[in-house]
Amino acid sequence: MSDLLGRSDPAVVPTIGSALLRLGVALALVFTGLGLGLGYWQVVQAETLTTDPGNPLVQAAVRAAPRGRILDASGEEVAVNVRGPNGERLRSYPRPAMAPVVGYQSLIFGTSGVERAYDAELTGLKPLGPGGDMVRKFLPDPYDPSDLHLSVDVRLQEAAMAALGDQRGAVVAIEPSTGRVLALASSPTFDPNLLVDPAGGQAYLDSLRGQRASPLLERATQGLYVPGSVFKIVTAIAGLGSGAIRPDTTYATQPAEYFDGFRVEGFSIRDSPREFQTDDPLDLIEATEVSSNIYFAHVGLDTGPEAMLDWAARLGFGSPIDFDLPTAPSQVTNGDGPLFGFTDRVELANAAYGQGETLVTPLQMALVAACVANDGLLLRPTLVDRLVAESGRTRTVEPAVVRRVSSAGDAEVITQAMVTAVEGEFGQSFTGGAKVPGVTTAGKSGTAEVGDVARPHSWFIGFAPAEEPRIAIAVIVERAGTGRDVAVPMGGDLMELYLSLID
Repeated sequence: MSDLLGRSDPAVVPTIGSALLRLGVALALVFTGLGLGLGYWQVVQAETLTTDPGNPLVQAAVRAAPRGRILDASGEEVAVNVRGPNGERLRSYPRPAMAPVVGYQSLIFGTSGVERAYDAELTGLKPLGPGGDMVRKFLPDPYDPSDLHLSVDVRLQEAAMAALGDQRGAVVAIEPSTGRVLALASSPTFDPNLLVDPAGGQAYLDSLRGQRASPLLERATQGLYVPGSVFKIVTAIAGLGSGAIRPDTTYATQPAEYFDGFRVEGFSIRDSPREFQTDDPLDLIEATEVSSNIYFAHVGLDTGPEAMLDWAARLGFGSPIDFDLPTAPSQVTNGDGPLFGFTDRVELANAAYGQGETLVTPLQMALVAACVANDGLLLRPTLVDRLVAESGRTRTVEPAVVRRVSSAGDAEVITQAMVTAVEGEFGQSFTGGAKVPGVTTAGKSGTAEVGDVARPHSWFIGFAPAEEPRIAIAVIVERAGTGRDVAVPMGGDLMELYLSLID
């Protein structure tokens, strides 16, 4: 306050100054917070907001943006834009066999498959170049749609779908040295053209949902199956990697156990009947050739529950696989038991030859085969080779190493065992149908028991050529009988086809 002469009260001046200082600090903090918040949302969270299906801009782009095409590895169009009867943008799928890979994009039902995984890139809301998210909103045309070039070969995909036919099952083929997925077949499937039809799509979807065969289930990545003897390759990786066995490891009691059974805590483990290799103890390669349950039960018990789980986890078991499409985690055991998740030694012994509580996806078993084929190095599986935007920008998907699972030496031993399983004197009766003419072929058949009455699942995993693998494959046909009767020849035929396509 001032006195009558206009002089300020000295006690009041500091108080006003302090108040102004506090106000200035508060305003500075507010504007700093606003600046940081805007920076966070426009820079850090820009990509998340751009790709969020709930973002109104994303929803508008789905209906209005010129969506990019999807092409197979050779440039064949598998998803394109067309105009509907009312002028609306619709998707058309010239090669319906690609449905398990491509999925669909519907104005009513949304997206699935790579249409969903790469929705923001296809609509151009996620620019391929750096910094695009920040400047896009200031451009007159915010969209820069990208064409998607897949790694899948539509010819191999169609052959896999035709081979499965009306049977329930899946085929996954991978290029071992890169992780590129060459085929991803799931049967039964759906026709995406009928699903995206605005007039009849709802009725068609209702009919699919009503089918017991579950055609909307992506069996290749989310179907969980008892693996049977194809899991013996996982046990071999764990046994060799942990040091529990060597390639020349034998079990002196094994010949007698072929006739009497291998007793584990009162449970008897037996091999399938055979007229050869019954007198002398088998080593790893011989046991793989004749698919001895008894031998691999011994290996599993010697490896132990902790090491079995650890080595399986290195291959991807126990967690969803990092992939463009949703994946179900494979399991060695359901984790409910006191023995590191196993109920007891009986469950561990059974799991070692692919029974018990062991459940796998076809994608997981294709990765097991690809890892062995690639000298023990596991690569991330990919469905896309590159993206090419309308503006000319390009992004290439490079191979990505997940981890080294086993040594090159161990992988070579297992490769030798798998070659013997296909081409050996005795292995031919189990897996010989997978032999690719003129090419050294590695493989393992599987007959997975799923109950006392139901027919077993038919399995095959393998790769070719064994010396320089170009394709690794997993085939599962549900309740089709033995591996050698159905999955084995199917796997061999598909490998032969692919090798002929790339020659």
